[in-house]
Formats: sequence, C-alpha cells, structure tokens
Amino acid sequence: MRKLLKPLAGAGSSKPKRQLQRKVIVFKNARSYNTCLKHMHQHGVRPVKTMKDIHAICFHVDKHQDLSKLHRHPSVRAIETDGRTRSHMLRKKVRIHNLKNRQTTPWGIACVGAPRAWKGSLSGSEVRIAVLDTGIAKHPDLSVSGRFSTLDFKEKKLDGNGHGTHVSGTAAALNNKIGVVGVSPAVRLYGVKVLDSNGEGYVSDLVEGIAWCMKHGIQVVNMSLGTVEGSRALKAIVRKAHRKGVVIIASAGNEGNEAASIDYPAKYKETIAVAASDRKNRVAGYSSRGAGVDVTAPGTDVLSTSSSGGYTRMSGTSMATPHAAGTAALMLSAIPRLSASGVKALLRRTARNLKGYGARSQGAGLINAAAAVRAARIRR
Repeated sequence: MRKLLKPLAGAGSSKPKRQLQRKVIVFKNARSYNTCLKHMHQHGVRPVKTMKDIHAICFHVDKHQDLSKLHRHPSVRAIETDGRTRSHMLRKKVRIHNLKNRQTTPWGIACVGAPRAWKGSLSGSEVRIAVLDTGIAKHPDLSVSGRFSTLDFKEKKLDGNGHGTHVSGTAAALNNKIGVVGVSPAVRLYGVKVLDSNGEGYVSDLVEGIAWCMKHGIQVVNMSLGTVEGSRALKAIVRKAHRKGVVIIASAGNEGNEAASIDYPAKYKETIAVAASDRKNRVAGYSSRGAGVDVTAPGTDVLSTSSSGGYTRMSGTSMATPHAAGTAALMLSAIPRLSASGVKALLRRTARNLKGYGARSQGAGLINAAAAVRAARIRR
C-alpha cells in the first residue's frame, strides 16, 4: 500500500490545480481505510475529505496519473472520479412576493392535501428533516434547528443561491399567519450545505452530508439535486442510511422526454424518486422520465421562501421533492416507528393516478398527504 500511494504524494492540496482532478477511493474494510490514511499522512498527502462511514477517501491526483495498480490492490473496492452534482431547478427569472402581513397556502400544499393531514394537531412535530442543498438563509418563516456544511471552503452567505431556502419553505415553512406554510410546518429543520452558490457540488460532499444526517438522528433527507453518473460511494451511503431507517427523497431531474434515465441518487431503489406536476395535474414537460420514478408532486410555479427574506416562485423537480419529504415527516409524526420502506410503500399506495401518463412519467401518481397519513395510522 505504501508504494502504491506514492503517485499521490504532492497532490494533496485542498485547492486543485489545472492538472489535478478529484478521485474517491473506496476500501473494503475499516482496517485498510485507516492504513491508507496513515500512509497518506506519512507521504504528506492531504485528503480533500474522508468518509469513514463507507471507508472512503477523496483526494487530488494528476489527471494523467496511472492508478491501475492501486485499483487492483486487494484492499481497494473501487476508485472513481468525484462526480459533479447540481440542483434540479429550472433557470428561469423569478418574481419576488411581499407576504409580510398575511399568510397564503401555496397551490402545491393544497394540491397534496397537507391541510387535511394537519387535523388533530398533526404537523410534523419532533420529526427531524434535513435539506441537503445550497444552505438555508435566515427567514421569518423558517425555524432552522441546525446547520452543517460539507464544502471544502467557506461561503459568506448561509445560502448564496436561494435554492435551498426555497426548497425548505415548501417542506417546513411555519404556520404563523405570515408568508406561506409548508407541508410539515412543525418539523425540526436542518440545513446541510452540499452545493455552492452556483447550485453545484461534488458527490463526496453529498456522501458526507448523508453521513452527517445519520449521526445526528435525521429521519427524512430531502435531496433536490442529482448527477447523471452512478457512484459506488454514493450508493453505499444511501444503502447504509436506508438500513438505518432514514427516509431519503430525491428529485428525478429536469431533462423531460430527452432523459436517458432519471438522475442519481433518485435512481437508487432505496430512495423515493419524485417527478413534477403542474397546476392542471399534468406531468411537467421538463420532468425526467425513466424507470425508478416513484411518485409525482407539484413542481411548477411553486411559491416559497426566498433567501432575500421574501417569497418567490420557482419550478423544477427540485420544487416537487419537498412536498414528498414534508409528507413523509407527517407520516412519521403520526407513526414514529414507520420504516423507510413503509413510508415509500404507503406514499405509492395512496398516490392518485394521473390519467394519460405511464409509470415512467408519474410513478404511482400524485402524492396525497392526507391519505398517506390515514394509511399510516391504519397500519399501526
């Protein structure tokens, strides 16, 4: 192992140069992982990040460096490029709304039947939901219980993009007589920054974010983002989180009929993959089609919280996903012991079929929060 790691020496800068690229090495066990870290330290190689939960290390290496010998080492499970991830919001001009003196229920919240699910004081209380995104800005309509960043550099703003703040409002905006209200307004909301101010990041950041959620008792993870390439590291952490009972909800992507498939991590069977619909209960033209779509939720012209402190409309499967995440939180609030697989099964079983669309477009159909909560209670 020591000799094989020599090509990495001198490539451990936290700031990549033109000739360097990010790689992730996944080891077969903890012992090999710890041994590699020890030898990297001895050679002066500084990892970009370590992912102890899946025995993986992210590092910089010369893009022309031959890593075939390291790849064939018996302790190595896989070596892969640290892929890029991006948010699933359409790049459209948004309108800012002033709702300081009144509260409105966004059309998507009403469409999925969230207000009907709140009867009996059920609104997601005590359930922990994390939004893995561009961060969450301070906002009078959001109560953030905690924040964490996996980025390798510090950003001055809590959310320099606005995407994460908007997604968070749909899932968890407070029921406080101002602005908007989210699907589960009483949840404990956490912001995990895995995307930068451009709405982009690395797979390793996402892996680290999911690992953080596992360690901090997060029950529902919202990922309104994706990547077109699969990853051994990402798949491993998703599986581990699912086995631990974490409900992982991810957006399908915005490639419409042009999509070869839905994006990862939504494509993994352990997640709940969400497509987008519009006000007329049609699957949105931009919503990616493909095997693996589980449910559909409102994603077009969704009104939610803005990082400026106001409110704005955005579109994309990014906007659909928090409707499902909020619904999952309501279900767990009703039945805390409900498993991740149980949440997925009930969301699909209670979804409303959209006429004229197949499973590759809508999955089981449009989510119904009220019906899903009722089904969870009956299942008790």
